[in-house]
Formats: sequence, C-alpha cells, structure tokens
Amino acid sequence: MTITATPPTADVIPTRSQLTTGRLPTWAVWGLVAGSLVVMLVVFAIIALGSQEDLNLAGWLVSSGLVYLVLIFTISAIVESRRKAVDRLITGIVTSAFIVAMVPLVSVAWTVIVKGIARFDAEFFSSSMRNVVGEGGGALHAIVGTVLITGMAALISIPIGLMAAIYLVEYGEGKRLGRGITFLVDVMTGIPSIVAGLFAYALFALFLGPGIRMGFMGSIALAVLMIPVVVRSTEEMLRLVPNELREAAYALGVPKWLTIVKVVLPTAIAGITTGIMLSISRVIGETAPLLITAGFTNSMNYDLFDGRMQTLPVFTYTEYMNQGIPPEAYVDRAWAGAFTLILIVMVLNLIARIIAKVFSPKTGR
Repeated sequence: MTITATPPTADVIPTRSQLTTGRLPTWAVWGLVAGSLVVMLVVFAIIALGSQEDLNLAGWLVSSGLVYLVLIFTISAIVESRRKAVDRLITGIVTSAFIVAMVPLVSVAWTVIVKGIARFDAEFFSSSMRNVVGEGGGALHAIVGTVLITGMAALISIPIGLMAAIYLVEYGEGKRLGRGITFLVDVMTGIPSIVAGLFAYALFALFLGPGIRMGFMGSIALAVLMIPVVVRSTEEMLRLVPNELREAAYALGVPKWLTIVKVVLPTAIAGITTGIMLSISRVIGETAPLLITAGFTNSMNYDLFDGRMQTLPVFTYTEYMNQGIPPEAYVDRAWAGAFTLILIVMVLNLIARIIAKVFSPKTGR
C-alpha cells in the first residue's frame, strides 16, 4: 500500500481592517486634522459672507484644533481604548501648545526679515550716520560698538562667573560664604536691566563727574547682567559631572585644582559654553542700560574709554523714535538694524554649538 504525503498547506491569515483590530490607521490623525480644517473653514467662510467681514483666521485655526481634539479622543476611545484615547488627546494638546508658541516667534522673525531686507545692502554695513540726513547712511558705527561693548562685557563677566561657580560647587558647599554668594546671585538674576545701567552710571559719575558717557560704562552694565547667568548655568553644569570622575583623579594623586582643570571643566565644557552664549545673547539686545551709560552718536568710535559709543539696539531705537524726512528711510534703517542684531545672535549660537561639539568629551572608542 502506497502512502503519498500531501504537502502542508500554508495557513492563510485573513487580513482585517485596522479599525476592527483595535488600532487606528496611520493616516487617521492627518485625515482628522484635514477634515477639521476643511469643515471649520466652510463654517467660518459662511459666517464671514453673512457678516460682510474678512475671514477670522485665528478663530478658524483655534476652532479646528478643538474639533480635532474632540474627534481624535472620541474615535480613539471607540476603536482603541480609553487609555490610548487619553494619550492621543494629551499628544494633541502638547502639539497644539507647541504650534501656538511657535506662531509669535515665526511671526516676529518673518516680519523683521521682510521689513529689514530693504536696507540690507553694502552701504548699510560700510558707512555710519555721520552727516547723513534722510536717505542713505548705515550702521557700521553701531555694529562696531555692539561688538566692542559686548566683547568687553564678556571678558569681564566670564572669568568672574566661572570662578564663582567653581568655588560654589568645589569649595564652598555648605559654607557661609557660599550661601551668601548664592543668595546674591539669585538676587542679581532678577534685577531689571535699567538698574544695572544706573549702577554703572553712578559708579563712574562718582569719579569722573555727572554727564559722563563712554563704551566701557556700557560694558560694566552688561557685565552686571551677565555674571549671574554665567554663574548659575556653569554651576548647574559642574554639578552634573559625576563624583566618580573626581574620586578617580584623587585616587591617582592628582591635586584638586588640577582635577578641576583637567577633568571637571572639560567634562562640562559643552554646557558651560552654551550658558555663556545664552548670557551674551541675553545682554546683546539691551537698550535701556546702554542709553544711560554709552549714550548714542552718529560717528565711528573705536575707543571704549573715550566718548559716546553707538550700539545696534540703541541705533534701532533712535532711528525709529526720531524719524525725519522721509520717515520711511529711518524706519527701514531701524528694521535693518534689528535684522542685523538677530543675525549676530544666530551666529553666536552656531559658534556655541560648534565649540560644544568639538570640545565635549567623546564617549566612543
């Protein structure tokens, strides 16, 4: 008797829709977003036609977001589960909050670029406002003043801030002096910028007389604002360095000061650099303290210790507030100055990212 083996047949698994397997398809989220936008657009268009007014763009977007949140929660609760529905609802709320937060940032950046590009030419970066009335002129004197004053402020504040943070973390833990420095740093972090300008002016007025104006006074005012930011950011980065690294160096007989220089600071250099650049970005756009200390001028000045010195924030303020004929020329220069200031801050942040990437400790072999 011959027995023939029949080949096994492959099990055929029937395909089912994701709606019946307890999962929403990947396109469901985007489909609900598009559907909410279209439905609410029709509703607001009908309202606008009936009232003879323009389309309420903000109301349309907000109502579309609310409709989407209600739909995604309801459908997910029916198809998937209540836990998954809550997860999708929270995800939608967080995403909506992010979009809302980005709207003013993108709006400001777009407005500055569109209005500042009109005077973003070679003359703007190669000439000052000396003997210029009306159209023409540039902001070379303000750019130079901004670089010099902010650079001097950084030279003053960065060493002081670094050494203060090192003392607080490595030497002053639990000591009375350390607690006092921490308290003063916390107080200085919240002082208004105008107070720093008044302090610098009063300090120099005691020795040089009232009415004194010079770029170095502006650097002192900005340094007062930078020091607490540098101290606080550096302190937090140093505390993130594992104590095991310090203990390993001590076990090898390395002195404490050399351990800080060779182990602790290189480990935290990426975060320290980011904090320093944030402090520079925080003060580079200050106007009030520089109006009091450095003043404003239409001429070039390369000497921080002699005469008034113009900066980009003060240049933007004076051009917009003291409009002449034609006023469009002054407004265009103001927007171009603001655009230049944003570009300088962006370049500084890019440099900080590069420095942090190059000097941060490498984890790979």
